[in-house]
Amino acid sequence: MATSGAFGGKSFLAAAARPSSNVDRVTALFLHPGITGVFKNVEWPEQFPFEDEDFQRDDVSPDSLFYKAPRFVTHIDDPAIAALTMFYSKVLPPSNSPGVSILNICSSWISHYPEGYKQERIVGMGMNEEELKRNSVLTEYIIQDLNVNPKLSFEDDSFDVITNVVSVDYLTRPLDLFKEMSRILKPGGQAIMSFSDRCFWTKAISIWTSTGDTDHVLIVGSYFQYAGGFELPQVIEILPISFTC
Repeated sequence: MATSGAFGGKSFLAAAARPSSNVDRVTALFLHPGITGVFKNVEWPEQFPFEDEDFQRDDVSPDSLFYKAPRFVTHIDDPAIAALTMFYSKVLPPSNSPGVSILNICSSWISHYPEGYKQERIVGMGMNEEELKRNSVLTEYIIQDLNVNPKLSFEDDSFDVITNVVSVDYLTRPLDLFKEMSRILKPGGQAIMSFSDRCFWTKAISIWTSTGDTDHVLIVGSYFQYAGGFELPQVIEILPISFTC
């Protein structure tokens, strides 16, 4: 099967915070041109290996109800946030780079980008308008339930970067969304999907809640693999900031 190269040189890399008894575990999968590695020996099935029931959730009520009330809280702890922000500082385009556009999907009141980070265009796409209005890094926002409508209303090759923080585990139509991500990313662009060992369990998909951290990397990796347009992944580790002092 084709695994790389044919769609503008997009690829993805995985970075995981080292686990600790008192620090959240965070994993970030991101696109980066020319990176291959640990997944090069994975024998992917010919067809997407998951069924509709794998994306069922305990709470089947509309997500618009679940996210109706704003939650001005963080969903990972401070060392994990610091590590993710440091990671962003290394892989995102420098602040105020001419012509750079970023899309933050499943956005909220904070995006965890470096302090003072700015670009000409940073679009937030989320479920709660009050949270999105509070997010000072955004230049614009869109209210959209990606589980109802995973279509992204942007032209092809619109964004240099797409980020998602601790929300990939709630997506019930991930292949549709990841195909859209591939379409709107510029050639050589990167998509950063971060996730942790925390979640709203009733809203997370069943394949997520029934598996562990290593499986989660493979699950998200499969979304890139079967969506098409992405090269092979590599996994690296990033240390929580509390471990670097």
